[in-house]
Amino acid sequence: MSKKENLSLRDAYGETLVELGGENPHVVVLDADLSGSTRTSKFAKKFPDRFFNIGIAEADMMSTAAGLAVAGKIPFASTFAVFASGRAWDQVRQSICFSKLNVKIVASHGGITVGEDGPTHHAMEDLALMRVMPNLTVIVPVDAVETASAIRVMAQTNGPMYLRTAREKFPVLYDKGEKFNIGKGKELKNGSDVAIIACGLMVSVALEAAEQLEQDGISTAVINMSTIKPIDSELILRVAATTGSIVTAEEHSIVGGLGSAVAEVVCENEPVAAVVRVGMKAQLAQSGKPKELLELYGMNKSSIVGAAHRAIALKREPAHKSGSSS
Repeated sequence: MSKKENLSLRDAYGETLVELGGENPHVVVLDADLSGSTRTSKFAKKFPDRFFNIGIAEADMMSTAAGLAVAGKIPFASTFAVFASGRAWDQVRQSICFSKLNVKIVASHGGITVGEDGPTHHAMEDLALMRVMPNLTVIVPVDAVETASAIRVMAQTNGPMYLRTAREKFPVLYDKGEKFNIGKGKELKNGSDVAIIACGLMVSVALEAAEQLEQDGISTAVINMSTIKPIDSELILRVAATTGSIVTAEEHSIVGGLGSAVAEVVCENEPVAAVVRVGMKAQLAQSGKPKELLELYGMNKSSIVGAAHRAIALKREPAHKSGSSS
């Protein structure tokens, strides 16, 4: 699984939609006047009769998608992640999740790497908002290959789903044809001292951190946890029992996202493992270039390395001191 060039997740989404449109006449696509950015414009050009631009009305888009699902269609609804999760939350809850409708929400521009668009467009809470939603599957693919595979699986699987793509291109970690499985994480690297569980862009950063940790004599496992809900509890508990220390890494708030999901599994089942979360603290970020923002807010290699050392130190503390906050 060698690292290759950077490719766009949203391009992979748009191209896969076109393929699905040719294979299945029930696939329809909705957008909130952002089809150029979300890449649904590719589908619109090929299948104009099955594309619906609802305009800057995300709540209406979700309700319309729900209606199309009731009519037997497979609707893919797309906008920016901050709008899909925040502005249309009530419609996703009431119109889609309550009735377990077969709506696929694919949200672009997730995370802080939206960059210069600023804090109004940085979706750092979307995974928390979507993870708390009953009946909703939540997916954060690691690269363009996994995105394409996940979109196909979503189209073939009944029920409401949310998948996050990004503005920036991500390093390609998987070979073409890699199979995505809902609810299953993948161990990209084995290790016995600490396990880094990451999603999205932070998986490639975690692999870089693992290389440095190995140079320090620390055996490091790296897990791609691309399904946030349902989370792969079995894999989490296995690495928790093996390493006794876990670092989570996500381009998202440490509250309510991957870090919270992993901590919940560990605390309820394997509480002897220390968990340290890397991600956005409870704050809004300033505008800036994506790489600079990742560095500024601690979503980088050095932050993961530091968190790994801390997790290992917490593991070695006496039991009466193990209540330290992570």
